[in-house]
Amino acid sequence: MGLVGSLQVVVLVALTSTATGLDIPLEVEQPPTIITYTSGPMVALPFDNKITIRCEARGNPPPEYRWTKDGEDFVPPYVTTDYPDGTFVLHNKGLIAFKGKYRCYASNKLGTAMTEEIELRVPSMPKFPKEFNFPVVVKEGEPIILECNPPEGMAPRQIYWMSSDLEHIEQDERVSMSTDGNLYFSNALQNDSRQDYCCFAHFFKIRTIVQKADMAVVVKSLKPGNESADAGNATQAPPARIPSMLLPSGVQTEKVLLRGENLQLECIPQGYPTPTVKWMKMGDKLPLRTQMNNFGKLLFISSIHESDGGKYMCKAQNSAGEVVHYFNVIVDDPPKWETEPPHSQLTVIGTDVHIKCSVSGKPLPDITWRRNGDVIIDDPGSNKQVFDDTLVLLNARAQDSAVYQCEASNPHGSILANINIMVMNMAPRILTRDFQEYAVVQGEDIVMNCSVFSSPPPNISWAKDETLEIVKAERFLAVDGDLKILSAEKNDRGKYLCVASNTEGNSSITAVLDVKDSTKIVYAPQDLQIISGTTAQLMCQAEVDKSLLGAFEVVWRKDGEEIPLSSEENSRYFMDDGMLQIMSVNLSDQGRYTCIARTILDEDNATALLTVLDVPDAPKNVEILELKSQRNVCLSWVPGSDHNSSVTEFIVEYEESQWEPGRWKELKKVAGNQETAEVALQGHLNYQFRVYAVNVVGPGPPSEPTERYKTPPAAPDKNPENIRIRGHLPHQLDISWEPLLPIEHNAPGLEYKVSYRKLGVEDVWKEHLVQRHSFVVSNTSTFIPFEIKIQSRNSHGWGPDPKVATGYSGEDVPTAAPRDIAVEVINTTLLRVSWTPAPPATVRGHLGGYVVHWLRKRSWLEPNRILDDRKMLFFPGKRTLAIVPGLEPFSEYILTVNVLNKKGNGPNSDPVTFNTPEGAPDPVPILTASNAQKDSILLVWAPPLKTNGILTGYLLQHHLVNETTLEAVVSQETNITGADTTQWQLRGLEEGSLYRFHLRACTRAGCGPPLAQESRTPVTAALPVLLNISSYVSDTFAKISWIAETEQQDSELYVAYMNNRDGNWLVTEAVNASRSFHVIDGLKPGTVYTVRLMAKRLVDNASIFEDVIQTRDKAKGVLRSNFLTQGWFIGTMCAVALLTLVALMACFVRRNQGGKYAGTPPPSSTQRQDMVSMEKVKERENLHSDAESQGMKDDTFCEFSDSEEKPLKGGSLRSLPGDEALGDSVSRGSLDDYGNVGREFNEDGSFIGEYSGFTHRGSVSEPSAPRPVKA
Repeated sequence: MGLVGSLQVVVLVALTSTATGLDIPLEVEQPPTIITYTSGPMVALPFDNKITIRCEARGNPPPEYRWTKDGEDFVPPYVTTDYPDGTFVLHNKGLIAFKGKYRCYASNKLGTAMTEEIELRVPSMPKFPKEFNFPVVVKEGEPIILECNPPEGMAPRQIYWMSSDLEHIEQDERVSMSTDGNLYFSNALQNDSRQDYCCFAHFFKIRTIVQKADMAVVVKSLKPGNESADAGNATQAPPARIPSMLLPSGVQTEKVLLRGENLQLECIPQGYPTPTVKWMKMGDKLPLRTQMNNFGKLLFISSIHESDGGKYMCKAQNSAGEVVHYFNVIVDDPPKWETEPPHSQLTVIGTDVHIKCSVSGKPLPDITWRRNGDVIIDDPGSNKQVFDDTLVLLNARAQDSAVYQCEASNPHGSILANINIMVMNMAPRILTRDFQEYAVVQGEDIVMNCSVFSSPPPNISWAKDETLEIVKAERFLAVDGDLKILSAEKNDRGKYLCVASNTEGNSSITAVLDVKDSTKIVYAPQDLQIISGTTAQLMCQAEVDKSLLGAFEVVWRKDGEEIPLSSEENSRYFMDDGMLQIMSVNLSDQGRYTCIARTILDEDNATALLTVLDVPDAPKNVEILELKSQRNVCLSWVPGSDHNSSVTEFIVEYEESQWEPGRWKELKKVAGNQETAEVALQGHLNYQFRVYAVNVVGPGPPSEPTERYKTPPAAPDKNPENIRIRGHLPHQLDISWEPLLPIEHNAPGLEYKVSYRKLGVEDVWKEHLVQRHSFVVSNTSTFIPFEIKIQSRNSHGWGPDPKVATGYSGEDVPTAAPRDIAVEVINTTLLRVSWTPAPPATVRGHLGGYVVHWLRKRSWLEPNRILDDRKMLFFPGKRTLAIVPGLEPFSEYILTVNVLNKKGNGPNSDPVTFNTPEGAPDPVPILTASNAQKDSILLVWAPPLKTNGILTGYLLQHHLVNETTLEAVVSQETNITGADTTQWQLRGLEEGSLYRFHLRACTRAGCGPPLAQESRTPVTAALPVLLNISSYVSDTFAKISWIAETEQQDSELYVAYMNNRDGNWLVTEAVNASRSFHVIDGLKPGTVYTVRLMAKRLVDNASIFEDVIQTRDKAKGVLRSNFLTQGWFIGTMCAVALLTLVALMACFVRRNQGGKYAGTPPPSSTQRQDMVSMEKVKERENLHSDAESQGMKDDTFCEFSDSEEKPLKGGSLRSLPGDEALGDSVSRGSLDDYGNVGREFNEDGSFIGEYSGFTHRGSVSEPSAPRPVKA
């Protein structure tokens, strides 16, 4: 790529100016100095997008730029903004027009600097010209030259000669290709004839290969008498030909090269037989670097020196004669500076200025002098005189200040130097900033700068500001105008004055020095041993001067290399508060870690050694040595590195190829200080062994396996183990055992001898040989003991004498039951059972235990209801007593016991009947506090789910709570004797106080656990007065309407509603009371909701009204139109309409006679148990006398549309659960145990929820006559 990365060319960029020797600060006016430019030549490739030519200079004033191309002014087509002003970009399109030599000029009012010529080469895409090649016809023995003439292109270039099938033309001493690409035949042979000689040129840089048109060669054979003949006639060998040069031509060639280039001299002769080529250097030996290539025809010397110049000769000879060719090799040099380019100079007016341009080269370069880019013409009357390589300015004046150029050139190139000559008289100008602040730590050196520009040079002195005395102590040194203080001390701090003066004037500045405390590591890292794979922690803490904390940092180096600390996830190095953590340490982390605590002024360091402990390396050179027999061998090995942790043990493993090839198993362990192990082997196996070492870190890798080692066959070394004797059937003995492992067979033909006899009687051993590892003895008695022996045998003999095992034949189910069953009722849920065991002979097997069965026949709460609640418990082992838990109180039970063995249960014992006593009831499932007044609260609850006896009433305790300590202050107890009572009005309470209530249900056995609830008596406050509250319910929305009195028109109301299925309340935004209605939308069809109207956003006991509504179901029972037109359907609907009319009339009559509920007595105790409504329904007809406007719900006698309006019920409500709840809470979860039974609505639309499925949210109390309602 080129300068901007888009061109694949070699570009040298000069990064420093050639005007050297004078460093003038840019604050001083000065002529331009070229600091960067593109050094050519530049080569643009065809597929490059653009090429950038750079030129940048510095000067004061800033320089302006211009360019020339081939000596003519050139205006760049596009000057880039990515680089300084002198740089321009040429785009690929039409780039050929910009080929040439460029020069950059940078000018300001003080002079002009210029660059060397920058050559831009734009090669065209290489291709061979279209041409027709006539066949080359020669006689045998004559030479052939096939010309390639490859096109020019981007170097490097490679030439190939191939056939049309892309097969290389074979080359040798007779046939070869020269460096110019032509193919030379020293003499033609018959087999050189072919039609497809092709020349290919490969240009690597542009990745291009071009092909020349095919060329044909016809070689005619010779008849006797040297007459040519066509192929097929008799031929003879060609006549001898004296050698001559096909390449090069003539007798002598001159070869001029530059020092460092590669020398190639080529001689390709013709002749028959094929000549051989020899090389020599006249008057000298060939250099040792000389190489002979191309079958001796090409002499190659790399990077030639001046001593390689001279005359070379090549000689080609054969049996017919010889020919020679001479090469005169000349080694030249391009121009170069003998030492360095001439320096820029600053001088005072009236002095002589000498500019010497010392160059060398071969031939000697010509020197051209320029001033500001213009050639200096030698004028005797001018003060500018040229003497050979020196330009002299006599009695220089200020107007002689300029940029002078020295350009030296010869045929091999040119070099150019810009020399800035500044002639002036100027008073000192201090370039260092006044009141520059310096800081140094105590004991270190500091240099305070005083950079001065003046002409003539200034005298510079330093003084301490307080005393104005010249600083002359031993620790204070003047270095080029700067002041250097050695080993700074605290009393060196302060202000220092630098004074510069010359004949033109003087100037001064002040420097401020502060001496700070040095940085010290106070907690250095400690040497550490760490296990590979874990995390290493190295701590480093330092003290630093407080003023340097902002520039303080801690860095770590490992073995001298800084550790890269990165926040990336894959980084293993982390540092926090001076601690270096190395995650997943491995062996490469071992080394010396240096902590460097540094500021911008100084640093301190400390080093610790980190030793990594890793698993041992694999042992080496594992060898096998036989001992007393072939089945006892000794293994030896050479331990590997233990990686800083001593080996604790070596483990020998084996693998055998017969039974489990490829699976390695542990054979033996030896101590870590041993290097041998003796092992006993099984017979008839083909082993190989390996060893691995273990240290405290863990096991290391295994060694390389040994060669195979085969053991001879032998009799078994052991008999089967783990003999199991069972009886799967009553008259059967099942014998099984753990067979020998395959590697334990020791020889082929393994089988087992099974011997058995009855135990305890005179009986002979019965024997059987089997190959499997089980055996069955049939026709045995039930549960009889036997003695059994198992012995192994193979083709080489018997195993050792076996041991005797005992066992029993098969079991059968027991035949008798336990006797004398006795029960003792411990409490309402616990029972003690005892029995006399069945006779052992009837068990007929191993005793498993006893099973107790009990049946709950009835509950004495419902004596006429027969139950079938069966349960059982298993009690293992031999026993006569058991404790049975989990009984139900106040119930009748039947109990039996049976014995159990592995075969099954025996018969049940005679049943025993018993009763459990009455118990204390379960806690009440729900307790709510509602209708809170200033001195009373209404408590409503539901009966306990399980009474465990006959309910006698409730025990109510209420406690006045201190809201600071949350402790009870005053406690009272109330006995509620009515078993049917589910609510209680507590009176005589204190206004605005917090109370805690505990309610227990009681039977004759006592009272159950309490359910707690808290509530507060309100402080009397006025609430909005609303009239005629009603609702209109549809399938997905409900409309709540009301009438507010005039003084309440500006009050704010809130509507809350809850889906009774999930218990989550939603509260609307504030609604102005004057609006008279609010619509709740987004409801689910066919769903029961509880609705509240409140004066506060928080749903608490100050709620105004509550009601339960149910949305309509969508489109139930829609019939097709053709069904509706049937006659029978029309008749049926008419009858239904008539019956509905009669029902409505009856309903109206009853309501006019006092209402369905007016004057009715309270529900009976049976009704209270069946219905779990938590409210007493009161009469509502007087509140809304128009009966036709009252909504009727499903499942009621008088049914109107679901969407008609109905009055809402008033009452105090409990608070919402969750964060918004401020009032009393409701334990809704306790009602879930009631299941999901039926539910119904009363005639005015309010919900009579049964405890089976819904939680009531509060009691409802309505007035008996039309009046304003207040909470």
